[in-house]
Amino acid sequence: MTDIEIAKNVKLEKIEDIAKKLNIDEDDIECYGKYKAKISNEVYKKLENKKDGKLILVTAITPTPLGEGKTTISIGIADGLAKIGKKSILALREPSLGPVFGIKGGATGGGYSQVAPMEDINLHFTGDIHAITSANNLLSAMIDNHIYYGNKLDIQKVTWKRCVDLNDRQLRKIETGLSGEKKIVPREDSFDITVASEIMAILCLSENIEELKQKLGNIIIGYNSKEEPIYTRDIKADGAMAVLLKDAIKPNLVQTLEHTPAIIHGGPFANIAHGCNSIIATKLAMKLADYTVTEAGFGADLGAEKFLDIKCRKAQIKPDVVVIVATIKALKYHGGVNNLLKHIENIKEKFGLNVIVAINKFNTDTEEEISSIKEKLSEKNVELSLVETFAKGGEGAIDIAEKIVTLSEKENQFRYIYDLNDDIKTKISKIATKIYGASRVEFTDIALQNIEQIEKLGYKELPVCIAKTQYSFSDDSKNLECKEPFTITIRDVELKAGAGFVVALAGKIMTMPGLPEVPAAENIDIDNNGNISGIF
Repeated sequence: MTDIEIAKNVKLEKIEDIAKKLNIDEDDIECYGKYKAKISNEVYKKLENKKDGKLILVTAITPTPLGEGKTTISIGIADGLAKIGKKSILALREPSLGPVFGIKGGATGGGYSQVAPMEDINLHFTGDIHAITSANNLLSAMIDNHIYYGNKLDIQKVTWKRCVDLNDRQLRKIETGLSGEKKIVPREDSFDITVASEIMAILCLSENIEELKQKLGNIIIGYNSKEEPIYTRDIKADGAMAVLLKDAIKPNLVQTLEHTPAIIHGGPFANIAHGCNSIIATKLAMKLADYTVTEAGFGADLGAEKFLDIKCRKAQIKPDVVVIVATIKALKYHGGVNNLLKHIENIKEKFGLNVIVAINKFNTDTEEEISSIKEKLSEKNVELSLVETFAKGGEGAIDIAEKIVTLSEKENQFRYIYDLNDDIKTKISKIATKIYGASRVEFTDIALQNIEQIEKLGYKELPVCIAKTQYSFSDDSKNLECKEPFTITIRDVELKAGAGFVVALAGKIMTMPGLPEVPAAENIDIDNNGNISGIF
């Protein structure tokens, strides 16, 4: 059976009953149909003094184009923990329509390890990403409207971009204002995919509506003729944007196919954004359960690094265990076990965290291949677990669940890769050399100019979010093995003052992806009875 067929054959529990498992009152949820709900902001306030549960971060080795089953494993681990009698919960990221209709066809796990209702989650869900898109584009409209009516703020350079939650490379660079109307000034513009919008990061890094509104006001939308920054608050857009996001900031409650509670809220795309779910979701989950399973996007060099250096620093949390997901296929794709060993070294030695490796097992994997990996890991004093959650659900994750419980009791020596008082070039260089393994970092002239300007404006102490290809430790998507010394090229640096970090663009990475030659959308359909097919 396909993923969607498996999901449809499961009788879901009403969302009110899932909430009861977490001791959430019916008055503290807002239902979106039978199986989805928003959780009230009041729930965390009630639990604020409760001790946090254990935090399990699931990341991965450098992936193949179709990924390594990180979400599937995350879901399976939460179900596996429940099967051994532990109170567990998921804190996952929301899927973007871009990948759903683009390359992957969905991001809700697979096989018997899924979150549900999978069609709803993969499509419009509760409207969070649409709200972010609207808030983003409202700001764009108000900027251009301000210029139309006299430009009292003397906006000479607009840096704010529009966005849409679809992969559309045609929108990477556009011309706007070509109507010919006398007062409309044509200018060059561009679109990001919504999940790369600064507003997505703001939503995920804010802990309440007050902080959200403040961060929205801190967005730099452009510069005047004196090269002074102009903020969202200057054009009085922050209040209206916050109104559009008033429901989006509330985390979403759903369930796995085995009825384990799951909070899904914000944050995909760790290759071009910070790629973490919301602080609100993670911190709430840690109050609601004894074990919270969360994930970070793509390989550990991207998702886990940003989770640890940006999110954990902001939220003042740390994982008790890090699970690195690998497949035999991906190890072959990247030239063998060295890719896995580098990710282990990063998490265990550089960040000082407890690590376990989850092999997402396929029928084609041989005993010889698995034994070889186990031997290499034994030399590093790292445990391995064969995980079969795709075929068996939580039952296929009992071994790793038991190992996680044991490992989570061990102390770790968590530390960040850089200090906030390092200058921006140093922060970027530390990530590139320590985590990616680059021999050196080159900065283009425009990158250096922008760094100089950012530091002059007083934003030197912000953390750094590097946008880089997910297919390699290097910035070259075709350099799969990274055997030779390589250089990371930073072509541009952008200030995200609202989100509270600096984005460094490495190599040829784009913040608006394109569709593949054969998009997943070609195989997605609906029949006369409303049955959806093709989302897998």
